[in-house]
Amino acid sequence: MLRRPAFWIVIAVVLAGAARTSLIAARFAQAYPLALITATALFALLAVPFWFIVSELDFLEREPPALLILAFAWGALVSTAVSIPGSAALDDLMAKLGSPHLAADWGAALAGPTVEEIAKALGVVAIVLVARAQVNSVLDGVVYGAMVGLGFQIVEDIVYAMGAVALAGRGDHVEPVVTTFLLRGFVSGVWSHTLFGALAGAGIGYLVVRADRLARVRIGVAMLGVLGAWASHVLWNSPLLRDGLGNGAVALLAVLVLKGLPPLLLTWLLVRSAHDREADYYTAQLATLDDPELVTPAELDALRSGSRRASARWHARVRAGLRAWAAVRRLQRAQARLAVEISRGTPDLSRRCQEVRRHRRTLAGLGHPEAVVPAGKGPWRRTASAAFSTALAVAVLWAAVSTLGGR
Repeated sequence: MLRRPAFWIVIAVVLAGAARTSLIAARFAQAYPLALITATALFALLAVPFWFIVSELDFLEREPPALLILAFAWGALVSTAVSIPGSAALDDLMAKLGSPHLAADWGAALAGPTVEEIAKALGVVAIVLVARAQVNSVLDGVVYGAMVGLGFQIVEDIVYAMGAVALAGRGDHVEPVVTTFLLRGFVSGVWSHTLFGALAGAGIGYLVVRADRLARVRIGVAMLGVLGAWASHVLWNSPLLRDGLGNGAVALLAVLVLKGLPPLLLTWLLVRSAHDREADYYTAQLATLDDPELVTPAELDALRSGSRRASARWHARVRAGLRAWAAVRRLQRAQARLAVEISRGTPDLSRRCQEVRRHRRTLAGLGHPEAVVPAGKGPWRRTASAAFSTALAVAVLWAAVSTLGGR
């Protein structure tokens, strides 16, 4: 990777974005130091669960941390540095060619997404140019696109928070920061830039990995992915339904769901389909070993989905305690790494096999020799988990909207 000219070009672009972002941060720090520290801390904390969820999407073939950081940095430093002046310029152009009224109503919905989604999609392209070998599934594209979107989302939210402080005109106060955190973090964060980036990344991933398809089909799918991200962003920023459902927290929550749920469901379906395809491929690689010390048929079944992997860990936790939960997780990761090595045609698998056997012995020593899902704990657990997650998301949204007074 270090020998590729593209790597150094990408690093230079990221450093240029960092320099521009640092100038903006320096102005904020000089005027509102406490507010800037508070905004940075709050949104950095918000990034942690998003980072964990995105990085866990591709459990069977985890992406290198360095590339995840690079994708995040592109979104945080390059995409924002380009989008802030670019969106403003396009908004001004709309006002001149159209009307100030058009720009006021639709500027945020058209100018912002047009510049931002292109800038973020180029981040996924940059990852492909730097490390093509690491992008070998549509799911990889989803992960890198989501990471670019996450970086953009965090920095943009901090900028908006500082803008709210300046607009309030009360000096270095943190109340506008907290309000922005609730509004853009909890209310908008579920279906914001991370989601849009994932859609564009899926299209670019398809273009890169599906060499079995015609070039025009792959290019068309990539364009649809970026267009889907743009359209979702336009819908989210648009004035549609601004006054259509009345006032109050319930009406605002309904508008958020109507605007945000379609891209969220589409992304979930894409991730589910890509994950299932990848899981079938890698578990088939493990099955060729035909060695129960490395993986049993029941463990192969558990590895095929995230909910079943989680059920296997929880089953170990109930039967043998927290150490068994951790041992099952380590065993599953070792089995995933072994599957990747088999798929790459690595001639010597002894090190990976020894790793799996070592974790197997640890698990057996805890009285739980197999990382399996207990009988009857499969599909219903996935449904219950989805229902709980949905209820929790609605509860968080309701609390945030109510805190903001339905405004």
